[in-house]
Amino acid sequence: MRFEPVGTEEQIKQLAAMADEIWHEYWPPRIGKDQTDYMVDQFQSFEALIRDIRNGEYEYWFLVDDEADEERVVGYTGGKVEPETKRFFISKIYLYESERGKGYATRVIRFYNRLCGMRGLSAMYLTVNKQNDIAIRAYEAKGFETIEAAETDIGGGFVMDDYIMERKAD
Repeated sequence: MRFEPVGTEEQIKQLAAMADEIWHEYWPPRIGKDQTDYMVDQFQSFEALIRDIRNGEYEYWFLVDDEADEERVVGYTGGKVEPETKRFFISKIYLYESERGKGYATRVIRFYNRLCGMRGLSAMYLTVNKQNDIAIRAYEAKGFETIEAAETDIGGGFVMDDYIMERKAD
């Protein structure tokens, strides 16, 4: 698998379209359509992504399966370095529904583990919705531990009710 950095305006447009599709496939049954729409608009729209990337806050990568006969984008991931805590915040790991359960998330965690090593970071962490049992079990199997719970007001009358999970870098 190849991790293709997202940086050009055209790539950011492609990422926003992909995020819209994946989020609307995955999240409405879990958090409702209204909150999904709000979160995509606030955090995954072209405007939000270009702001985060251009401000140097977040990095994003397309997940490209280049091992098959025909390479294809299977999802995306992104996050940011937090120098004050010496950790990498994994903000997103999203795969198309047809690509889940094929080991891509494991490769993403290995990628972040190497990235932490190259950047002198001691750990990686992420937030996961408390109701997302499948993801919680998957992260636990990859060495993440729940370190706290957080309810975050994200505006628009919505709250993210998450666990914060951390994994030490190798």
